[in-house]
Amino acid sequence: MKMNIILFSRKELKHRPEQLRTIIESITRYGLEYSINEDFANVIESLTGISIDSKNRYKNFPKATGNDLLITYGGDGTLLDAVELRPSAETPIVGINCGRLGYLTADNGEGIEELFEHITRGTLHLEHRQLLSVKAEIECNDKCLALNEVTIHRHGATMISVEALVNDKHIATYHGDGIIISTPTGSTAYSLSAGGPIVDPMCSCLILSPLAPHNLTMRPIVIPDSSKITLRLDARGGEVFLSSDNRTYTLKDKATIELRKADKGLILATPHNNTFYDTLREKMMWGVDNR
Repeated sequence: MKMNIILFSRKELKHRPEQLRTIIESITRYGLEYSINEDFANVIESLTGISIDSKNRYKNFPKATGNDLLITYGGDGTLLDAVELRPSAETPIVGINCGRLGYLTADNGEGIEELFEHITRGTLHLEHRQLLSVKAEIECNDKCLALNEVTIHRHGATMISVEALVNDKHIATYHGDGIIISTPTGSTAYSLSAGGPIVDPMCSCLILSPLAPHNLTMRPIVIPDSSKITLRLDARGGEVFLSSDNRTYTLKDKATIELRKADKGLILATPHNNTFYDTLREKMMWGVDNR
């Protein structure tokens, strides 16, 4: 059975015509089945002049065939957008980076042909990443999932309070701008900016990082990923939001949010065996001496 490629990108990105042409030419060269979201297909036609047939376009993600590979073109944000849109939890995702930093996207746009060689040979390296499942009174579908983090954060000048419980045991009440619940994958994202630790994605844990806490002794804490996390909100008259990766929802005052590790995770595909530590050295320039 031929590999079925599902391409996904956002129209507002800065697309590179030469990369788009290479993607379509590689798919054609290897005789792969493919489909492209409508907005992205229009961008490809506009920038490259390559015609995308209607049978190769989709408005809603196609149903799983059992031999699918989801390729995102953009940055980490585009890949995060695709997490909830996957045809199946068993559908691997690989990202081609045309953005800036790109911790999750595996290819920097210069190795597209090599990527498709790995796809046709079946030699992609697969990593299993955990997802967070969110239960709250928000306008979300049945699969409110996060790959990086879930954040409770204020809007405006009013400090908020968030009581955190782990397995129904009181940990602390955080007074400040809010709190981040991060997966190991998300430890290099927002949580890191809030002073959280860098955690290997293969670790079985979750990270609670306070946002600008009023009490300066409040520090991030690492807990087992088997834990149930309960957050109780006191908005103190202000507006409060819940952000699950790229998606943001309004929370009601006195809301209760429950988070736990999702039953099924994410399969992240890469065309090489670069380690997490290789990525850290490259992105954070560890060991680089510019003197």
